[in-house]
Amino acid sequence: MTILPPAAGEPRRPDGPRDSGDAWVVAPTGERYWGRYGAAGLLAVDAERGVLLQLRVGWSHFGGTWALPGGARNEGESALDAAVREAQEEAGVPDQAVIPRLMSVFDLGYWSYATVVADVRVPFEAVISDPESVALEWVPLDAVTDRPLHPGFAAAWEGLRALIGLKPALVIDAANVVGSVPNGWWKDRVGAAERLINRVAQVLGSVGFDDEASGAPGLWGTSATPLKWFPETTVVLEGAAREMQNVSLENSAVHVVRAPGSGDDAIVEEVQRLIAAGYATAVVTSDRALRARAESAGARVVSARWLLQQLPDEA
Repeated sequence: MTILPPAAGEPRRPDGPRDSGDAWVVAPTGERYWGRYGAAGLLAVDAERGVLLQLRVGWSHFGGTWALPGGARNEGESALDAAVREAQEEAGVPDQAVIPRLMSVFDLGYWSYATVVADVRVPFEAVISDPESVALEWVPLDAVTDRPLHPGFAAAWEGLRALIGLKPALVIDAANVVGSVPNGWWKDRVGAAERLINRVAQVLGSVGFDDEASGAPGLWGTSATPLKWFPETTVVLEGAAREMQNVSLENSAVHVVRAPGSGDDAIVEEVQRLIAAGYATAVVTSDRALRARAESAGARVVSARWLLQQLPDEA
């Protein structure tokens, strides 16, 4: 692998000094890939208009083809943050206009490209805001392959298209997860619940969940490339933990349900609601009785260990 700086006329950031990530990675076999630390792009999905595509300017890599707003990752930048930032720079995507659903990662070892599939929650008009775009258009799903596509996007589109209709959801049995670690949680049940929720929120706001962790392959869907998921997430609280009042959530995708009675009953009701709304739903619990009820309701079930292995350490 070789690192080469960009030549004149090649991609660069529209504002400020060039980042160290703005460089070509040259594979042992000679192919060039943009981004010293990898690259990322945003596949914004609008339920009415389709997906947002960018017509690349002629002087860019594979100029004249349609692809996603995206580009090189900055040093230390997550793929999710890079995809959103690049979409803002190249297509004027407003803050909070999209919410991530999944991330597909094409990883060569020496270079990677992450495609973040995100749902539009606040409709917006794309704006050409840097010289790398000739046009930006919302393209119906069935019309994407009618256009000349960037080879990388063309190769990935069939797999991405199959995932676009899938809506992932996760329901967390907070009492079971918190109670699975003997760290003194019983001394402060409200605080333990709050810490769990914020740790879950950190994952949803950065790397996403890996459905193949701890032997749960294809929890929501399968792909030829590794997937990370940003599911609609519900944390169900029961007992003393219900008294939590002003938790400071780091990601609004976390929904808190305070069970008025049995926590298991509230979890099953939430599963039924989500499945009726078309979500592919998974439940986190190590309780055998709840597992049986959740599976009977149509959910898949993973253990507390699956979740805990993916959460950041408690502060």
